[in-house]
Amino acid sequence: MRAGRSRRDHRRVEPRLTGTDGFLHTGDIATVSDIGEVTIVDRSKELIKYKGYQIAPAELEALLLTHPQIADAAVIGVADADGQEFPKAYVVVVAESAVTAEEVMAYVTERVAPHKKVRAVEFIDAILKSASGKILRKDLRARERAAAQ
Repeated sequence: MRAGRSRRDHRRVEPRLTGTDGFLHTGDIATVSDIGEVTIVDRSKELIKYKGYQIAPAELEALLLTHPQIADAAVIGVADADGQEFPKAYVVVVAESAVTAEEVMAYVTERVAPHKKVRAVEFIDAILKSASGKILRKDLRARERAAAQ
């Protein structure tokens, strides 16, 4: 979308919604093929978009950390077979814990709106973090892409 008039309703597109280059910035990272096909490959922002709703991973992570058997957690958006993004949790359990993925999902489901519930859980040894303590979501997304191939 470019700044200017919209063909559909002939209203002016607000310039404040666009960058100095005239394009609408959505927060998506895309590639363009040689024949002009655009493919969304990642998000520059952390929000997960699920069926029109925006879900903040930090909200789900904070909730997961209140579970007594979860030591650490990270949430990213992953695509299903239809290309719809949904929340997936990567969970580090406390030593000798026997919590299941179903229990983790049920715990979250009881405490959030239906569109925010975690739909997949993967148990890992450690959540990768930067020197400042931020979750390295790009590494989790790379792990997810590698597992999908």
